[in-house]
Parts: sequence; C-alpha cells; structure tokens
Amino acid sequence: MDTMRERFAAVTSRLLDEDPRLAVVLAEIGTDGFDAAARRHPERVINVGIREQLLVGVGGGLALAGMRPVLHTFASFLVERPFEQVKLDLGHQEAGAVLVSAYGSYDWPAGGYTHMSPGDVALLDTLDGWTVHVPGHPDEAETLVRRAAAAGDDKVYVRLSGQSNTAGRPVDGAGFLTVREGRAGVVVAVGPVLDHVLAATEGLDVTVLYATTVRPFDGAALRAAVGAGRSADVVLVEPYLAGTSTAYANDALADVPHRVLGLGTGRRELRRYGTVPEHVRAHGLDAASLRERIAAFTAAPAAARA
Repeated sequence: MDTMRERFAAVTSRLLDEDPRLAVVLAEIGTDGFDAAARRHPERVINVGIREQLLVGVGGGLALAGMRPVLHTFASFLVERPFEQVKLDLGHQEAGAVLVSAYGSYDWPAGGYTHMSPGDVALLDTLDGWTVHVPGHPDEAETLVRRAAAAGDDKVYVRLSGQSNTAGRPVDGAGFLTVREGRAGVVVAVGPVLDHVLAATEGLDVTVLYATTVRPFDGAALRAAVGAGRSADVVLVEPYLAGTSTAYANDALADVPHRVLGLGTGRRELRRYGTVPEHVRAHGLDAASLRERIAAFTAAPAAARA
C-alpha cells in the first residue's frame, strides 16, 4: 500500500494536468514526488528552497493572483515556523490556500523534536476560518486532497500521517461517521488512531465516531450520538496534542450534562528518538492503554452511583 504522502503527490500531479488554476509550492522537501509534474508544468510547480516563510508568502501571492496554491512540507515547517505568514499572508489578506503537511506529531522520530508538531491543529485554532482534514488512510487522503483543491478560495489544512488504518472509509470532508453504536459513552477517533480505538473498545458498550474532518467540528453528530435527554461521557482520541478539541465538544453539549476526556500526545517532550510504536505507547495511544483509560472513564459514573 502506498503512503498518504505518496498518494498526495500522485493525485495532486494529476490535478495539475486537469486544473490550470492549481499550483504547487514546495520548500525543497517533497520535490521528488513532483519531478514529472514539474517538467510538464514548470510555471506551476515552484520550489522556493529551504525558505518556509517564503513558501507561505508565495502561496498567498498566487492566491491573490487568482490561483489555487497547494503548499507542502513537514508540519513543523508548514504551520509552526511560518506561522506569522499563515496568519498574515493568508488569513489577514483573506487569501485561500491548501496546506498539506507530513510527519505531524512523531511520524519521523529520527528527525528529533524539530520535525515534530503535535500542536499544529491547536495553533491553527487560534485563527479564523480554517478547515482541517485528518485522513486515516491513503484513500481518504486522496478524497480530501481533491476536495480541498477544488474548494474555491477556502483555507484548508490537510494533515497527512505516516501511520494508517488498515482500511479506508467513505469520507465526505464534512461530518463524522458512526462506526460502532453503544450506550455507555461516545468515543471520537480522529484519523489514523481509529484502528487502535476500535481494538481498545471491542466489547465495550460505547459509540465510536470517526472524524477525518475536525474543523468545522461536527457537533451535530456528537449530539446525535449522545442522544436526547441523556448525560454523556465523551472521549476524544486525537493524533496530536491531547485536549485540542475538548472545547468544541463542550460547546456542542453545552446544554447536556456531560464529561469530556481528551486523549492524544502529551505536552512533555520525549527526548529519546525511539520508534513510532514506542512513541504511540509512551503517549498512551496504543490499544491496551486506550482500553484501560476509556473503560475507567466510562465506568466511573456507574461505579459512583452504585
């Protein structure tokens, strides 16, 4: 199976052939995937070198000139390093672009902390008007990249991962999918953590919702999963900073008695490079750790009432 990043390069290269408005801007990283497209469209595949602030600035300029720019590099270099340009050259100027990242939270441990960005979605939450897609499989990445590229002048962030679920699901770039139904709580699994969540909740009486578009947050789906007239235990499992979406869940359930547990990467820096599975376990995002934490959280109210 190809990776999300390989699928992104392949589908975007085809889109360059189909849509003369589309342009790809790179900052040295990822250029190999666009070699053929650059030969066909040298004026619309632009490599600015190792200049991430310029990457976003050029994207903003292309958008103001009527183009649909797709900007790509690692998440730490796409959202964190040029954040001022994301804020001003795109947001302040009301210029739309598609930001497609790779190696988000800990997908390349050998790169060290400079190549990790667990806080990218939380950082974009400080800005207005961003759509955020978090695919969990290459097929979903293709669907969401295509949707983002055709989204007019919107500001869209597509967060690709080196991790993947076993199978893709039919995603529409909007709402959450109901994967499993239960009555003891609701677990929202974001992108590539779905397989671990399904293994963790096997046999538990919980509803599992699958989210590949997290902004806008599908509060209506969460409310429907909770059900009318019921108190709610909600667990959010996100492949980035723990608690990133808890405020959105709280807002969606403002008039419903509820508790929310946010699981994801911790704030403490893991200073040993290790491997991806070791980082997953260290952050408590493996199936065994998730089961322990989800089961304890959803069982607590019943125990308290006993």
